[in-house]
Amino acid sequence: MEKHDDSEIDYVKPVKPINNGDVDSLVAQMEEQLIQRGDQPARFAIAFKDPRHFTWFLVIFASMGGLLSGLDQSLISGANLFLPKDLGLVGNQNSLVNSAMPLGAVAGSLLISPANELLGRRMAILISCVLYTIGGALCAGAINFPMLIVARLILGAGVGLEGGTVPVYVAETVERRLRGNLVSLYQLMIALGEVLGYAVGAMFINVPGNWRYILGSSLVFSTIMLIGTLFIPESPRWLMHKGRDLDALKVWKRIRGTESRESREEFYDMKIMLQMEELEISQGRTKRFPWMDLFTNKRARRALVFANIMIFLGQFTGINAVMYYMSVLMNQIGFDPIQSNYMSLVGGGALLLGTIPAIFYMEVCGRRFWALATLPGFFVGLVLVGVSYQIPINNTVAVQGVYLTGLILYEGFFGCYACLTWVIPSEVYPTYLRSYGMTISSAWVFLSSFIVTYNFTSMQAAMTKIGVTLGFFGGIAIIGWFYQLFFMYETKNKTLEEIDLIFERPTRDIVKENMRNSMATIKDLGKGRFRKVATEVQPVW
Repeated sequence: MEKHDDSEIDYVKPVKPINNGDVDSLVAQMEEQLIQRGDQPARFAIAFKDPRHFTWFLVIFASMGGLLSGLDQSLISGANLFLPKDLGLVGNQNSLVNSAMPLGAVAGSLLISPANELLGRRMAILISCVLYTIGGALCAGAINFPMLIVARLILGAGVGLEGGTVPVYVAETVERRLRGNLVSLYQLMIALGEVLGYAVGAMFINVPGNWRYILGSSLVFSTIMLIGTLFIPESPRWLMHKGRDLDALKVWKRIRGTESRESREEFYDMKIMLQMEELEISQGRTKRFPWMDLFTNKRARRALVFANIMIFLGQFTGINAVMYYMSVLMNQIGFDPIQSNYMSLVGGGALLLGTIPAIFYMEVCGRRFWALATLPGFFVGLVLVGVSYQIPINNTVAVQGVYLTGLILYEGFFGCYACLTWVIPSEVYPTYLRSYGMTISSAWVFLSSFIVTYNFTSMQAAMTKIGVTLGFFGGIAIIGWFYQLFFMYETKNKTLEEIDLIFERPTRDIVKENMRNSMATIKDLGKGRFRKVATEVQPVW
C-alpha cells in the first residue's frame, strides 16, 4: 500500500507499483504463444508500419457514426418546412416525426448491452450502419405518417446503438493522452454532420419533393461508414474481457504496438485489472446479473450517477430541441422558409467551431475546466435569446441581431460542453460493466432528447418563449454549474484502469478536494494566472 501525504490528497492507492520484469515476461510469453498459434491474416485486416497511423484510421471511421448521427438530427430541420404540408401532418404528428428518432434511439440504446456483450464493439457498429441505411431509405420513400414514424424509429435505433458504442470503442483502443481529445472527435463529427445536414437542406430547397432527397441523403454516408468499419479491428479490452487474451494482444500490436514501455505497461495493467474484476464477479452475489453492480457497488454507482447527471445537464439545457427546430425558430424571428434553411447554418456552424477547442485541449485543460468554463458561456447565450423575444417584432433587425448573437454564443460554448457528455460516460465505467453502463447512459441521452424535443412546442406555448429559453434551460445551466463545481471528478490523462481507482474514493473526498482546488483557482484568477488555471495538472495519487 502506498499512501501519499494527506496535505496533498486524502487517498490511498491500493495497487502495488508495476514490476517491469513482470510486464516484459508476460508480453514476451504471450507473443511467443501467438507465434506458435500461427494465425492467418484476418479478412479485411490492414496494418500500418507506424501503429499511431492506425489509431487515426480507426478513430476517423468509427467516429463517422457521429457524422451520421448529427446529419440525421439536422436533416429533419430542413424537411420540417415542407414535409408536413406534403403528407398532411397536423401539429402533434409533426412533433412526433421530429421526436421519433430520439425515441427510436432509446430502443437502440437497449441493444447496446446484448450487442456489445455477445457480438463485440465492431459488430455493434456494423449493425448500426445497417439500421441507418434501412431507416434512411424508408424516410426517403415514406408515403404516409405511419411509414415515416417507423422509418424514423429504425433510424433512431441505429443512432442509439452507435452512440453508445463508438465512444466506448474509441476510449478502449487509443492511448490515454489522446483519449479525451479523440472521443471529443465524435462530438466534432456530430457537429459537422449537423452543419452538413443544414447544407443538404439548403442544396435541395428548390427541388420538387425536396424533403425526400434531404432525408435520403444519409444513405451515402451510412454506406461509406459500413465499408470503412469492415477494416477496423475489435476492441482489445473487449477481447480480453471475453478471455481471448492472445487475440487482444494481436489487435494491440496492430493499433498500439508493444515496442514502447508505456504501451506494454498499459497492456499488462489492463490484463491484471480485468483479472481482478472477474475475480470480484465470481465471488460476488451478482454473478448471474453483473449489471446489478451498477446499483449495489459503490464505485460503479458513483460512475452511474456522475455520468448521467452530466448527460442530463447537456440535454435539458435544450440543445437537441434547438437543433431539430432550427429552421422553424429562424422562421419565428422573421426569416422566410428559404432564408430559414440557410440561416440554420449559422447555429450549426457555431456548434462545429465551438467543438474544435475541446478536440485539441481536452487533455491539456481537463474535464472540470471545460465544464465550468462553458456552462456560463451558453447561459449568456440563452439570456440574449430570451431578450430578443422581448424586442417588438416589427423591429426585425434588432430581434434577429440579438437572437443570432445569443444563438452563436449558446451553440459555440455548448460545442465544447457536448464533448463531455460523450467522453465521461465512455471512460468512467469499469470494463466488465461498460456496455451495461453505456446502455443506461445512451438510453438516457436519447430519452432526454425525446422529452425535450417532443414537448418543445407545447413548452413554448405554456411557458412563453423566454420562459423556456431563459427560465427552464437557463435555470438548469445555473444549477449544473454548481453541481460540477463541487461534485465533478477529474479523469484527464488517466488510463481506464486508473480511473477505476478514482471512483473508489468516497464522494465527500471529491467534494473536499474540489473546494480546495476552487479556492486555489480563485486566488490564481485574482493574480492573473490564467494559463495556470487552464493547464495546471490536478493533484494525483
